[in-house]
Amino acid sequence: MLFGLTLPQILGILGVPSVASVIGWVAKKIKDHHKKVEEAQEKHDKEIKVLKLGMQAMLRAQMISEYNKFHEDKGYAPIWAKDNFENIWSQYEALGENGVMNDIHDKFMALPTERPKRTENK
Repeated sequence: MLFGLTLPQILGILGVPSVASVIGWVAKKIKDHHKKVEEAQEKHDKEIKVLKLGMQAMLRAQMISEYNKFHEDKGYAPIWAKDNFENIWSQYEALGENGVMNDIHDKFMALPTERPKRTENK
């Protein structure tokens, strides 16, 4: 009861067209709000994708740098370097679409953990 009136009495006072107009207005507001939420979600999804691609690029660059430093320059990777590389790899792999780095990962992890002994030729 509103103001001591029952629903049929309120409808009688307002008239059915007025109630239909209010229902139509509310439905439009809900539809407009739903559209805004969908647009915001699409924008958010695009931003997340860009952030993921950027993070993946940074992690890839770091792994390539580490690979070059230890594989190409030193010929070995201490345990701490392998742990660090594996941590970076795990985060990179979690971002998906990572086939590019599989070979570098495998080669890095296969490096010896100690500096190779030098042999002297006399």
